[in-house]
Amino acid sequence: MPQDVRFDLPFDTPVSEHLEYARARHLRWVWDMGLVRSKAGFDEYTSWDLPQAAARTYPYASADDMTVLMNWFSLAFLFDDQFDASQPDDRADRIAEVARELIVTPLRPAGSRPRVVCPITIAWAEVWEHLSDGMSLTWQTRFAASWGRFLVAHCEEVDLAARGLAGTLALDEYAAFRRRTVGIHHSIDAGERSRHFEVPAQAMGHPLMARMRDLAADTIGFMNDIHSFERERRRGDGHNLIAVLHRERGCSWQEAADEAYRMTTDCLDEYVQLQSEIPKMCDELGLDEEQRVQVQQGVEAIQHWINGNYEWALTTGRYAAAKEGPVATAELAGRGSVDDLLAV
Repeated sequence: MPQDVRFDLPFDTPVSEHLEYARARHLRWVWDMGLVRSKAGFDEYTSWDLPQAAARTYPYASADDMTVLMNWFSLAFLFDDQFDASQPDDRADRIAEVARELIVTPLRPAGSRPRVVCPITIAWAEVWEHLSDGMSLTWQTRFAASWGRFLVAHCEEVDLAARGLAGTLALDEYAAFRRRTVGIHHSIDAGERSRHFEVPAQAMGHPLMARMRDLAADTIGFMNDIHSFERERRRGDGHNLIAVLHRERGCSWQEAADEAYRMTTDCLDEYVQLQSEIPKMCDELGLDEEQRVQVQQGVEAIQHWINGNYEWALTTGRYAAAKEGPVATAELAGRGSVDDLLAV
């Protein structure tokens, strides 16, 4: 099955020593905030094991920061699971309304109450107050821009489905679209928050760093498509690289999966080659020793996401092909989630 597909990654990443401590606090927070509203919803969410994903992608965060990062980590996944390719028009309108609120939250003074009220918007306002604490306006603006592009892309995906155009993107269009829907740029930005440093602006704006971040997004997005294919096929979701290749090239599912694997490894190989050019970039920019350390930590944040997300994806219940009970019923009914989190 696609979830069992293995990749040969050239780097390993540690797992946070605070995993179990933060997991317990996080799961209590998810329930108290109303982000799960039923036993079935809580059981399904727990099966995803998002705390493990956060502990692998942000391994050097303190215990308290790990809890904040787990809380933030859950929101994008839970928001994504509120819809799939078969949502009706009125649901698409509500998703867009909530997404707009999530986008503007970082642009308001910290602690501001949401104007669109539902469990996800209330939780995000609280998380952003903690996540932005101690970070510069430059970092906050960069994170907010990446976060906004991610949410807009999700709204575009829902709009395509509402207009009956889901699964119609050409391969090059899908690849560019997937780079935004995977949400990796702001997730890498959060790696800076996890260790309380910031990549120098001149390095962040360099074409080499920009290309590496894009390649990381492509690699992770395509890996996720491979590992989640069975789940998304069950849901009738055409927003998947294997499905796009199968449709566009008229090939078998296995041939499409093989080509998706090749595309993924090509992205990863290019990333690794560009990573070796980081010292040259630092010389070109005339960075001092402290700035070079910050750049290296920024590169490590990318590595943590590529490897950590991959290790999590191999075992998470989110991508499991076999579902039964309330979860399966919800998906067959055209809902991605057991619990509705967009209503008051």
